[in-house]
Amino acid sequence: MVTRHTVSLNQVELSYLDWQTDGEPVLLLHGLADHALIWSAVGDRLANSYHPVAVDIRGHGESGKPDSGYDFDTVINDLTQLMQHLGWSAAHIIGHSWSGKVATYWATRQPERFLNMVLVDPIFVYGMPGIFRLTFPLFYGTLPFLKGMGPFTDWDAAIQQGQQMKQYRSWNQLQESVFRQSLEKKPDGSVGSKFTTTARDAIFDAVLKIPGLIKEITIPSLFIQPETGVNRFAWQLKPYQRYLKNLEIKTVPGNHWAFLVEPDIFSQTLTDFLRTTV
Repeated sequence: MVTRHTVSLNQVELSYLDWQTDGEPVLLLHGLADHALIWSAVGDRLANSYHPVAVDIRGHGESGKPDSGYDFDTVINDLTQLMQHLGWSAAHIIGHSWSGKVATYWATRQPERFLNMVLVDPIFVYGMPGIFRLTFPLFYGTLPFLKGMGPFTDWDAAIQQGQQMKQYRSWNQLQESVFRQSLEKKPDGSVGSKFTTTARDAIFDAVLKIPGLIKEITIPSLFIQPETGVNRFAWQLKPYQRYLKNLEIKTVPGNHWAFLVEPDIFSQTLTDFLRTTV
């Protein structure tokens, strides 16, 4: 049984899902504008052999939403404190999309925290020049994965949008639940994301400013490449192949959210890797 918990850290409250099972620890990190429940199907499967925990990273889901602290170092400090709270000295750390870059940045600074590292269709591994960062907010409204933030006039309008999004393409019970739990009723009666625009802007600034790979990493690593994900070309894999010296690359069916749209094959790929790197 998975249960939700909240821990008060030095600077923020973090909410997380804990399957509370025996086995090696697995820390599941969601992407931008998502939340812990998106890992639900994978967590259920991992719980047969591992102890998975999925966290709402600050600014997301049920966790605290401070006005600052969305840089990589502060986010990693949150995660380190969470691991200490759980009694984990190290874990299998799995990062999707934006948090894939969080993981590589973290691995260059605290490799002892990693039993191994799994990157699920990570984004923006390099930093970008300042001029591009200044113009990037113009594209917020066109990025498909941010269209689910709203605001929407009501729940019906929100659901209509959610059913058109790639990560919820089957609109099964889990996908609908994930989408609904990403939203809340606002004081003005509209429906909008629990992920704040303050967090969005600050995270994008950090993601585009800071390079995620700056030196060699010897941690056993898996790059999961969805067939219709963001990383479809050989040139996109080159920085990972250059810096990750103990790297496997596996292609799986599905899109950027393969763990939500094709959870069985994704989970099997993941557990196969975890078993071989014990």
